[in-house]
Amino acid sequence: MNDAVTGWPIAGTGAVSSVGATTAEVFTALCAGRGAPRPVRAFDTARLRTRHAYEITDPPQQPAAWLCRAVAEALAQAGMPDDLCDVPVLVGTALRDLRGAERDWTEGRSAPPDPHFGRILRDRFGACDTHTFAGACSASLYALALAADLLAAGRADTVVVAGVDTITASMYALLDRAQPGAPREVRPFDRDSGGQLLGDGAAAVVLRRPGTAPARAVLHSVGLYCDAGHVTAPSADGLAAAQRQAHDRAGITARDVGLVLAQGTGSPHNDRAEAQALARVFGPEGDGPLIAAVEGMTGHTSGCSGLLNTVLAVECLRHGRTPPVVGLRDPIEAAAGLRFSTGGRVEPTYAQVNSFGFGGVNAVAVLGRAA
Repeated sequence: MNDAVTGWPIAGTGAVSSVGATTAEVFTALCAGRGAPRPVRAFDTARLRTRHAYEITDPPQQPAAWLCRAVAEALAQAGMPDDLCDVPVLVGTALRDLRGAERDWTEGRSAPPDPHFGRILRDRFGACDTHTFAGACSASLYALALAADLLAAGRADTVVVAGVDTITASMYALLDRAQPGAPREVRPFDRDSGGQLLGDGAAAVVLRRPGTAPARAVLHSVGLYCDAGHVTAPSADGLAAAQRQAHDRAGITARDVGLVLAQGTGSPHNDRAEAQALARVFGPEGDGPLIAAVEGMTGHTSGCSGLLNTVLAVECLRHGRTPPVVGLRDPIEAAAGLRFSTGGRVEPTYAQVNSFGFGGVNAVAVLGRAA
């Protein structure tokens, strides 16, 4: 993201998850601490240890439909028509429509899957300039960074950024084999966490050039850092570097950040590395920013997770409220000095969003309140 950027207005947001079908529904449910995993319906889990996830049931297993719903809401909030012929659309995803390919294979259909979302966006919104980024779990924040660069370079006045992912049988089975236990809940940063559970989700934001539309919040920077130190295990050094880069590009210090939307997947390795990085950046003494983590209520929405948290950060800045960290009872040692949200009021000037992916693909966004 261009270092000269001082802020890009976020004119509209959209969100769909297992707890709601609009930004307001999702934010209200999460602030109330609502959201829990249920037995998986999309595929057979009889031969697996893990049986639960955070599924969207209306409509089920249709990421293209959720994507269009989130984009339509973001456009409506921004006061824009459903016509994206001249607007770039950037979609971040980890698994694309792998679930559709799995269904075709199991049902004996040989039609090759469409790995992108260009066709559905063209059919629904007339979008002519779409790009799909499959960049692990930080894909949607990488798309957000590119959108800011397009605005900074004068390539566009408006960019729509979206993220979407659905639970797939293959990824679900992989986690079942890789994790030490079979969690029935997600407990971010907790000593007794059994691991992560997947969730469905879609999110979208409309990013515009300053002066072209009212802002719900302002994107000040996205810090990107890839350490590639391990295929899956995160590095606290890389996570800390991404946060510091985001602060530097936003022209702020760590003390200016009042709220962090942490990734907090519930995976012991991930949570330990993220907690260590947060302590290094903000200090271990308990006087740093408030830390929120919502995956105990939404599950891990893969490539959508960063942008979903961005939408939540916008709402936190607008309404002065923050969701509690559901499932956190006894913090891990690395998180002992962090201030975790129990819900309620918060009045940050700046909010930070963390998003970390396999292979050390890390991204951190800094948002601020609109004037």
